[in-house]
Amino acid sequence: MIRLLVGVLVFVINVVYANRPYPRFYVLETVARVPYFSYLSVLHLYETLGWWRKADWLKIHFSESWNELHHLLIMESLGGSSFWGDRLLARATALIYYWIIILVYMVSSKSAYHFMELVEGHAYASYDKFLNAEAESLKQQPAPGVALQYYRDGDLYMFDEFQTAHTAAFRRPAIDNLYDVFVAIRDDEMEHVKTMVACQQPLAEQSLLSPHGIPTIPTLMSEHSGSTSVTELTHSN
Repeated sequence: MIRLLVGVLVFVINVVYANRPYPRFYVLETVARVPYFSYLSVLHLYETLGWWRKADWLKIHFSESWNELHHLLIMESLGGSSFWGDRLLARATALIYYWIIILVYMVSSKSAYHFMELVEGHAYASYDKFLNAEAESLKQQPAPGVALQYYRDGDLYMFDEFQTAHTAAFRRPAIDNLYDVFVAIRDDEMEHVKTMVACQQPLAEQSLLSPHGIPTIPTLMSEHSGSTSVTELTHSN
């Protein structure tokens, strides 16, 4: 069933939008962020009923939806949503998938995460193919303002939170042109794949923490005998 759900989405994206990259990415990003809403809805329900509480997972999934939102805003700024038919198709598909993934997540969270693993893997491959085909053209175009705000100038806390595979150092994309924007988006999709894989592991509910939820080693600077020394103290949140 999961492969069927992914297959239908991939068919629409690859066949219907074969020669229209920005509308294709607009539809993809509209639908791709919806499962994270589904996860959050179910987790909030479980929390309300007192069945399960995991603040880290709420942070991770919300930051993933926040990341996908900015992918969507970038595609809108590039004209991907200019045709009403594309908006209608994307939103109708997103609404259907929202309720389907809620039901799947309640029955088997592992299956729901596997769904997104496949979707994000397809997204990574789609962006990578686009980058290889349009590299020179993209390098000649400026980065949209929304991309600069998200990746470079804004509050990067939520950008850090979905990168669960990077606990020692957070990724900071260089955004100088439109090519760099699509490289950053492509790499974001691989981070989502890694997180979805991690969510499917045994005992993940106990072991998977958001990057800012992992115990850190702060650095304290102190003056001693006219020189600066570094003292590292381990602490947990």
